[in-house]
Amino acid sequence: MTRTVVESKTKTAIIGFDEPFCVIGERINPTGRKKLAAELEAGDFSTVEKDALAQVAAGATVLDINAGVVYNSNPNPNETEPPLMRKIVELVQGLVEVPLCIDSSVPGALEAGLEAAEGRPLLNSVTGEEERLELVLPLVKKYNVPVVAISNDDTGISEDPNVRFDVAKKIVERAADFGIPAHDIVVDPLVMPIGAMATAGLQVFALVRRLREELGVNTTCGASNISFGLPNRHGINNAFLPMAMGAGMTSAIMNPVALPVGPKKLAEMKAEVEAKGVILPPDMDDETFCQLFGLGSTMPRAGKEMEAIRAANLLTNNDPHGGEWIRFNKSPDEAGAAGGGRRGGGRRRRAG
Repeated sequence: MTRTVVESKTKTAIIGFDEPFCVIGERINPTGRKKLAAELEAGDFSTVEKDALAQVAAGATVLDINAGVVYNSNPNPNETEPPLMRKIVELVQGLVEVPLCIDSSVPGALEAGLEAAEGRPLLNSVTGEEERLELVLPLVKKYNVPVVAISNDDTGISEDPNVRFDVAKKIVERAADFGIPAHDIVVDPLVMPIGAMATAGLQVFALVRRLREELGVNTTCGASNISFGLPNRHGINNAFLPMAMGAGMTSAIMNPVALPVGPKKLAEMKAEVEAKGVILPPDMDDETFCQLFGLGSTMPRAGKEMEAIRAANLLTNNDPHGGEWIRFNKSPDEAGAAGGGRRGGGRRRRAG
């Protein structure tokens, strides 16, 4: 069976048909996060540190690292992104032990990340565009790493799933020309928003089956794309992920963390409760209030999507004897500890 091996210095994550679903944490990405982008330009990596630790505690088995900040002081990403990528990779692998996914549209940033990463990271990504194939596949071969292959090419993203399959097949075949085996290609068949295309779910399930049966490759996706623009996105995501797993999808790039309830939301809810005549004990702490009124938590914790994935792992016998499910359903502290954690001691970076 197809196995895609991703490694850090001390841990191995296997993406495979008969393996637990691989969760690739997406949070270390400044796209659409103005606060994080501003922090990174200012040399502040505190949010990166928090996101790395929280995602691993929530159950991420690989962390995606994206340094795509457009600096106000220098709008040329070819100059600014490679050193930033190197810095973030070195920082994150000093905090957690899970393997990394180097994510960029800038070839120089991809190589900087590959140079800095210890082990065997996943490279994100190559497309079917000729220029991109010629730039990225030599890096994949040079560093002997697996790569995410996104099913679009010079014509853009097709709504026809047959075209997207053909693009994926083209990438697999071109990779073979470079001596890159199919087991090192993780295809992203591109999940369309169900709100814009009613058949989006059916399309991706059928595509994943074809990719598995005809090309023998592992698959991934940006999981939250399916629910874009719709209410209760978590509800849709929670249904989509186990269904995609049932169709044969073996990984997803996603947020494993349920974000904490912030002070503004807490204040609003307390005011609403008190307006209804409920008298809150003066010594009630915020976490107890959240638990009592079903708000979640004041601390980052594993999201509902992770619950759905762990249950699906159990039901597909990729969690033998239910050990992970049992650990996941212990207290938050115990569940976090089971997910992995901070590295001890100092860091040593290899030369070069």
